[in-house]
Amino acid sequence: MAEEGSKGLGLESWLLVALVVTILMSATVITLVSAGKDVVFSPYEETDTDLSYQQITDARGSFGEDQGGMGYTIANTMSTPMLVNDWKEPHRTLLVIAGPEKPFDAAEANAIHDFVTKKGGKVILASNSSNAQPVADLFGVKFFGDPVVDPYRYYEMQGSDGNPLPGDARRVWAAASLTRNVTDMQDEARQACSEAQVNARDVDNCRLPVLFHRPTAIQVLEDQDESGRTVSVLAAASTPAFIARADFNPDNIANPVLGEGKTGLIVRMDYPVDNVLDMTVGGGQGQIGVTGSIVFVADHSVFANHMWTWEKADTTGKLQCDSPQYEERDSATCWTTDSKGIDQGDNAWSGNQLYFRGLVSSMMEHDNTEMSSTVQRTFSNFNIVFDESRHVAGALTMPFTEAVGAVVLLTSDGLLKWLIGMNLFALLAIAIMVVPEKENWRHVFDLTRFRERPSKLDPSQYQRRTREAFLSKVRQLHDLTRDDFARKSPAEIMQMVREPRLVELVSSNRDYSNDELRELIPHIRRWGK
Repeated sequence: MAEEGSKGLGLESWLLVALVVTILMSATVITLVSAGKDVVFSPYEETDTDLSYQQITDARGSFGEDQGGMGYTIANTMSTPMLVNDWKEPHRTLLVIAGPEKPFDAAEANAIHDFVTKKGGKVILASNSSNAQPVADLFGVKFFGDPVVDPYRYYEMQGSDGNPLPGDARRVWAAASLTRNVTDMQDEARQACSEAQVNARDVDNCRLPVLFHRPTAIQVLEDQDESGRTVSVLAAASTPAFIARADFNPDNIANPVLGEGKTGLIVRMDYPVDNVLDMTVGGGQGQIGVTGSIVFVADHSVFANHMWTWEKADTTGKLQCDSPQYEERDSATCWTTDSKGIDQGDNAWSGNQLYFRGLVSSMMEHDNTEMSSTVQRTFSNFNIVFDESRHVAGALTMPFTEAVGAVVLLTSDGLLKWLIGMNLFALLAIAIMVVPEKENWRHVFDLTRFRERPSKLDPSQYQRRTREAFLSKVRQLHDLTRDDFARKSPAEIMQMVREPRLVELVSSNRDYSNDELRELIPHIRRWGK
């Protein structure tokens, strides 16, 4: 018996060792896979290296409650954007997705679409890759993925030594509107938006310059147009601009030219949404109408620190239109000299900050006349959430984010919820049927386990458990409690049993062999039927 116990203990120990080794190996693999991957385009990554220019910490500060910020409540989501529809007041929330390194799955894309079109949520999705395409598909938008080459509208740069850098037609600039389709604007398009206009949200009749690092092209597909929404191309490349699919040769037919106003750089879509609950003008909660908005931006670098403020843009070599470098160019223009540019007002580029502050402000419900003024005028009542789930996670956070994302995916779909519930019920039922019999279970007299595994018990234990199981059956057949049965005399119990072989089992002190007990089990199972 001692030998058998030690063998069982050894097996359990080996299983425990195997579990620990498996966990350690999994953690090691995850660490190795994610090690060495730099975190970029993060609103929280503070570094002193050159990578600091590729973060979006300055954008977070501009929108948030930091000194000089707009005062919005800032948050982030680490696991998955599928949670957007569970947020409180989604119509007062803007989701910023900058530089998605991982593509969206179908469930995540559908959640974002519902967030905008059904809940009145706001989204800015900035990317120069096709990782944004699953979301764009639902809105009838195409991300080309390849860079735009604009030989007429690109900006100049200089190196850290002050010498000019070679011209690069992929460094595109655009004169962007905040609320209107640029192709519909007339003379008002020449007017630069002032900071006072941006703060007052008086931006319908003016534009601002926006600089891109390496944008792709985005295009609204007319065959997927939806009724009821408003579509505005806020910024576009010049007419001769092309998509560099094969090379940088404008004469190569493999590089498509989309045409006037079709090479989109910033596209905005607004959806009217009714019957949203919020504080109304009259006081108390009521149903109001809101606007769900999504803005597609052809380059995530528009939010990067090196493009956000003029101080860092200047440090990293960006040049204004009055730089002598522009005078040496033949056909290329700057935003102040282009025939469709901005030549009125203070048209100097102050970083992309001013434009996107104005854009975000125009997307929120600050001018909603149905909403309580107490709510709409207090910026802290509105939320800006940075989506960190699309970035490659670090070694320590990856297991958590992937696990949470999987849980949210499984529990967010109605059909999956039912399937999971049914599977859990089936597993519970199976467990009830296969779990070995416990002594204190009631109405269960399956002694098969004893018969199948006689070598696992010594004869005395086998005999004791067989006798106890039979007496429990006798007690319950006569509807007696444990206490009532304990008060019965041996003679009374014998009278209840009656069958001689079973009377001997419960009354005799002789030792039964395992074979004898196995012969008694069918009699026990038939007794009382």
